[in-house]
Amino acid sequence: MKVVIATDKFKGSLSALQAARAMERGVLEADPASQVVTCPMADGGEGTVESVVAATGAEVREEQVEGPLPGQQVKARWAYLPPGTLEGLGPEQSTSGPLGLLAPREATAVIEMAQASGFSLVPPERRDPLVTTTFGTGQVIGAALDAGCRQIVVGVGGSATVDGGTGMARALGYRFLDGRGEEVPQGGGALGLIRSIDTDGKDGRLEGATLLVASDVDNPLVGAEGAAGVYGPQKGASGSDVESLDSGLANLGRLIESGMGVRVLDLPGGGAAGGLGAGLVAFCGAEIVSGVLLVASVVGLQGKVRSADLVLTGEGSYDSQTARGKTPAGVAAIAREAGVPAVIIAGRVVAEADFEPGAGVAVFTVCPGPMGEAEAMENAAELVRIAARRLMTVMGIGAMICKRKEAGGDEKG
Repeated sequence: MKVVIATDKFKGSLSALQAARAMERGVLEADPASQVVTCPMADGGEGTVESVVAATGAEVREEQVEGPLPGQQVKARWAYLPPGTLEGLGPEQSTSGPLGLLAPREATAVIEMAQASGFSLVPPERRDPLVTTTFGTGQVIGAALDAGCRQIVVGVGGSATVDGGTGMARALGYRFLDGRGEEVPQGGGALGLIRSIDTDGKDGRLEGATLLVASDVDNPLVGAEGAAGVYGPQKGASGSDVESLDSGLANLGRLIESGMGVRVLDLPGGGAAGGLGAGLVAFCGAEIVSGVLLVASVVGLQGKVRSADLVLTGEGSYDSQTARGKTPAGVAAIAREAGVPAVIIAGRVVAEADFEPGAGVAVFTVCPGPMGEAEAMENAAELVRIAARRLMTVMGIGAMICKRKEAGGDEKG
């Protein structure tokens, strides 16, 4: 049996590569004759750069930039793909899907905003989207432009921010002014103070660049399903903070529309990364695409799946967000299109998850019984390995039953 393992990270416990290797060990323990192809995946969040580098051999570069907290300095890694790298992916990947929006012969950068402005960079006691900023992400984009990249992919998962991308834009020359013409402070808490956007200092290189926003969600900028309403509390916002942030984002969206002619308030995916999705569209002329489909194209997943007998994918939590652009849903869709069965192995499966995987797709949890979150995360690699082994054992039994029936073994004498 040929098994393709295309899993995302198990957040807080395993990287995508570690999870893939754990699944591989389980598969081979149950069926040593299996041919296993590991293809670590991501959907625009943490691990995107790692997946691209593993698949393409891209050069890893590092920049010291401003972190999400005021005065914080962090080192952000990004991937540099020399001219022609994308050309080697073959005609299907290079001309169709999100990757078809890029010229295969141009130097390309793949950036994770989480590397510069991510949730994991902020200690729990300091999480505050009223002050956190995407300025460092803008600095990394500037570094990519300095390196000659005119194609830039920005993965926007895992953010610590709700600043509508204003920090990113500041790093690229924009100014956000109050009623007296003075710059407002950074962070989401000051969005409501903005009265005008000064574009005079905008980095002119953005005009000749193509930017893609690799997003794992389709939330709009504002409202109950918007950047503040859904994700603000996860980033440390209180109830009153959420109201303030949503109002500020609405103010920013109206100013973008009236002053720049770009409508972002109801843009699907505009609410990604605390509104960075909308900010990249407005301030950099970017286009929002499915992060998982973009990464799948770069790593050539479609071709690998077509020749497989089984696809394994997974993530830490299978829940209501899975269907909104997360890796397992995207991988399952690719497998379904190829007519190959897929199994999602998750750290936990939330009963009320509204994603119906459909025919040919099953969902398994790694936990064999009641187990605390801390215990599960501590033993994640072992639990994933055992779950993959159990799955393959059950499939082996199913294959034996099918062979017996084909041989007439079910007939009674």
